Amino acid sequence: MPMPEIGRSMLKNSLVLGLFAVVTVGGVTLLQWGTADRIQAAERQAQSRALGEILPAGSYDNDLLASSILLDEPQLGHRGPQPAHLARKDGQTTAVILRVTAPDGYSGAIHLLIGIQADGRLAGVRVIGHRETPGLGDRIELAKAPWIRSFEGKSLENPAESGWAVKKDGGDFDQFSGATVTPRAVVKAAHQALQYFQANKATLLNAQLSERQGSKP
Repeated sequence: MPMPEIGRSMLKNSLVLGLFAVVTVGGVTLLQWGTADRIQAAERQAQSRALGEILPAGSYDNDLLASSILLDEPQLGHRGPQPAHLARKDGQTTAVILRVTAPDGYSGAIHLLIGIQADGRLAGVRVIGHRETPGLGDRIELAKAPWIRSFEGKSLENPAESGWAVKKDGGDFDQFSGATVTPRAVVKAAHQALQYFQANKATLLNAQLSERQGSKP
């Protein structure tokens, strides 16, 4: 085959491949644009559902996800600003949901939502991320066991200081058979969250909101 024919053939193949690449990239981009809003909406819905599980129905009348202030507190395990969600009813703050990280889980950090009512009692605790051992440490998930509900109604006075530990350490909270480290880390994190709330109660309950995530106290 003459050289010019080879050159034209190579050029044609290059153009075809180039066009295919452009069409593929364009298609992927359009797909991302088309699904981005739906993914974002689904993530927002999941976050709202997780926040709503912590507080009793009727105890607030605002959008929890939108009503937040930013905190950056080592006592809460933060490594950068994290939102704290304020529940309000008739304009008054009724509870605060803190995002807390327990750094000392068995397999790494355990990420929690900890709801504290205005009177200092725990409304609820939920795990939103962890890498604990399936069948053992993952019993901190409500879907796996009811253990996490044992925090509801607890406060700094109930139990007393010595009670904020697992029973193996002389405290009031059950541990898991074969997995003491995981519940120990969650109990410690919940206790520290209550201590933080008590020390900063006035600031948290009187924080001004613009009803959008990311407002500062």
